Amino acid sequence: MALKKHQSILDPVAAEGRSTPAAVAEEVLEKKLEDITTILCKVGTDKNRIYEEVMAMVERGLVRIALRRSHHVKSAAANYLGINRNTFQKKMINLGIDHDPE
Repeated sequence: MALKKHQSILDPVAAEGRSTPAAVAEEVLEKKLEDITTILCKVGTDKNRIYEEVMAMVERGLVRIALRRSHHVKSAAANYLGINRNTFQKKMINLGIDHDPE
């Protein structure tokens, strides 16, 4: 019984007792992350940097999505992500994202 309870904490779908959109999205994301880390390991990426590289990929993707959905209005994109505009601007610079639409 204790094992079952522990497993439900680690498994968002089991923890919810049903398939919520967030639980389903997390499961899909985890499967994709497994593929991504496998690819990165095969191309010789330093395994110690996988976390940093994947997190940068995720942040770049979120910033680009937010910019597209806000028609490249940075304050609206920051608001969409729930972060401060200055933080959003710094992330764009650190991630090498151009502020102009492509």
